Amino acid sequence: QVQLVESGGGLVQAGGSLRLSCAASRRTFASNAMGWFRQAPGKEREFVAAISSSGDSTYVAASVKPRFTISKDNAKATVYLQMNRLKPEEADIYYCAAGNGGTWRGRYEYWGQGTQVTVSA
Repeated sequence: QVQLVESGGGLVQAGGSLRLSCAASRRTFASNAMGWFRQAPGKEREFVAAISSSGDSTYVAASVKPRFTISKDNAKATVYLQMNRLKPEEADIYYCAAGNGGTWRGRYEYWGQGTQVTVSA
């Protein structure tokens, strides 16, 4: 069973920063692209960033570039989402995912439980 465990969410003031982490098994980490998505109540899950299994390729949604960056630590089997200059409208549940990569959520087979990010104005 594939498990993705997110952490790092919380409350931050507008303009502040958070770093989200997603830990996976080494096997999952080595063979899958990893992505971050976010979802607000009543809205569709939205792509944020992705990184290839090798780590050589990253893609970040235009709406968050260059404030957000995605990276991975192979030794720790962990992917990170560094979020800077956060805006109140970016207060969502953030999900980590593993799969074939890309921006479409249907390409990701495995999902974490999500971590709440709250941004106060």
